[in-house]
Amino acid sequence: MQNHSQLPIILDGGMGRELLRIGAPFQQPEWSALALLEAPECVAQAHQNFIQAGAEVITTNTYALVPFHIGQQLFNELGASLVKQAAQLAKSAAEQSVGVQVAGCLPPVLGSYRPDLFNVAQAQPLLEVLIANQRDDIDFWLAETISSIAEAQLIKNMTAQTDKPCWIAFTINDETSAKACLRSGETAFDAVNAIAGQNVTAVLFNCSSAEVMGLAITDAKRALVAMGIESEVQIGVYANSFTPFSEDHEANAGVSDLREDLTAENYRQIAESWVAAGASILGGCCGITPEHIMELSRYKAQLLKGK
Repeated sequence: MQNHSQLPIILDGGMGRELLRIGAPFQQPEWSALALLEAPECVAQAHQNFIQAGAEVITTNTYALVPFHIGQQLFNELGASLVKQAAQLAKSAAEQSVGVQVAGCLPPVLGSYRPDLFNVAQAQPLLEVLIANQRDDIDFWLAETISSIAEAQLIKNMTAQTDKPCWIAFTINDETSAKACLRSGETAFDAVNAIAGQNVTAVLFNCSSAEVMGLAITDAKRALVAMGIESEVQIGVYANSFTPFSEDHEANAGVSDLREDLTAENYRQIAESWVAAGASILGGCCGITPEHIMELSRYKAQLLKGK
């Protein structure tokens, strides 16, 4: 996966909204975990929908398997078994198609978009459960929607103890500015500089507005060049389709509104600009559908024809 002369790797899209779209049990605060509890066949179907759309990487449905979503009691009772089940469902779906890999999702275990809630002592035991119960069924780790350098560093250190590489995806502020910044206020440049390399073989930006990703790619590439590892670490993007978040946005407060203007065709056009800026991994986050992923897959096919 480290050959940068290759075509872009295509990730899947937003699991939660795809579950909702196909009629799976879906509500807050459980979000995508509810389908795993009540209708795991829907999770398998969602994975297949993205694979059929052209996804080459599917991500385990473990994002909501933390106390922030399912509560501490249920996590204590069923957390490990649910994580294992999610990993096995993804592995089973991937094995039905040639060349599909499984990314083991490691979420922000103490709350999305809330770097102020991060605490190493509280996060570490939760991550231990997520790592121990996925590692046998995945190809690599994908830390998603990470809001601070400190959380990324903990995940880097913990996954380094496994035999799997790690991709780390940061969520960045939706407000346009001169520098791309994480939700913590730290710059994307500093974040990439702090965590890229060694077992972290890709840095990505996710669950932010499509329009702010270009600057993040530029800053990430600048950091990798400065570190001398631009040929070793890939850059990826998978934006969401939410209306932009303000700084005081609270995750889990409700089901967020989706943009009507971010059609599959529009998303592809923006993704083309990401590739031009240096991205070699493309996908989608919340609200990005199999139709969007299919359009990215068509883009890749056209690139292949042009070679």
